[in-house]
Amino acid sequence: MSAPLLLDVSHTSHTRARTGIQRVVRSLQGALAARALAVCFDPYLGAWRPLEAFEEENLASPRPASRRGARWPLSARLKGRLRRLRSGKLPAIPGADYAGVLVPEIFSPEVASALPRLFQASRGPRVALFHDAIALQFPELSPRGSVARFPGYLRELLQFDGVAAISEASKASLIEYWKWLGVSQAPRVTAITVGLDPGAPAGIRQPPSGPPTLLCVGSIEARKNHIALLDACESLWARGLPFKLRLIGLANAETGRPALLRMAELKAAGRPVQYNGPEDEAGLEAAYRECAFTVYPSLVEGFGLPVAESLTRGKPCLCRMDGALGEIAREGGCLSLGKAGSQEIAAAIAELLESPSKLAPLEEAARARRFKGWTDYAGELLDWMLSLRRQP
Repeated sequence: MSAPLLLDVSHTSHTRARTGIQRVVRSLQGALAARALAVCFDPYLGAWRPLEAFEEENLASPRPASRRGARWPLSARLKGRLRRLRSGKLPAIPGADYAGVLVPEIFSPEVASALPRLFQASRGPRVALFHDAIALQFPELSPRGSVARFPGYLRELLQFDGVAAISEASKASLIEYWKWLGVSQAPRVTAITVGLDPGAPAGIRQPPSGPPTLLCVGSIEARKNHIALLDACESLWARGLPFKLRLIGLANAETGRPALLRMAELKAAGRPVQYNGPEDEAGLEAAYRECAFTVYPSLVEGFGLPVAESLTRGKPCLCRMDGALGEIAREGGCLSLGKAGSQEIAAAIAELLESPSKLAPLEEAARARRFKGWTDYAGELLDWMLSLRRQP
């Protein structure tokens, strides 16, 4: 491929959050660095443009954020407005021979309204990544803004030539929704599982200095089911079972509050719960090394990146075995949580803590797992993308 792609990173280039979608976007941008021009829609300029230094720093930054929203510095807002006033017309993205447009984020209505202008800069196919339809499938577990936004977003995906879902479960949910809408001419949809960072050498754990540590990585929000996990752990601590629970992830301000309050209650009662928000990459790797195994009690996922990341580091994971999580877990290294109620979670944790012999084969199975890297994922995605024909 001689001509580069246009890669939309409008949201991720304006946040340091490292939730699942931001991790996918950053890793994909890194894998495509030599084959794609990263761009963003600047609402103050009123145009698409290549990234500036502060945006590239946001993409590359290993530091975690305390919030997930996009942030535009005052200097960037003023610069965009001044450029817009001086130009007299909206500037174009440099060049005019791009091989296609790739949109890996869940885009905002503002970005959606500007997509036709981005499409005009390319002669090739237009492809979006699709992460999940959880906001429509489980509105009671989702932020209100996401629930309100998603019907429009799923309709806006119809303007693409292809959509690459990150799992078979996500692919099925999108096709089912369009079918329910009565869409007669939909874009081609495929499922291409995302890549993984290699992480630390599999199976290496620092020598234990006390009770084993259980690790739970993921955003603190309703659908991740942390309340059930915390209640399960409390029931085991009440029985006298010695272990520590560490949670890592960015809390959702709307749906994560009940879990944060429950953590505070348990800490006040002297229970060994540790939560300090998100971690940088070094801190996350250290947490994986120190844990005995991971617990991921999420009720529904588009992919389940923390499960795969646990396995690729040689750490068994307790999780549900259905939907997208089942696609990852069924090949080994995982123990089922059933429907992930508090009693089921407690039983699974106790099984591994009280019978260490059951942990060893799970560790062996986890170490045997192999996952594609981001370079492989990017190549697979581009091969599919460039096989598409651009529709009028």
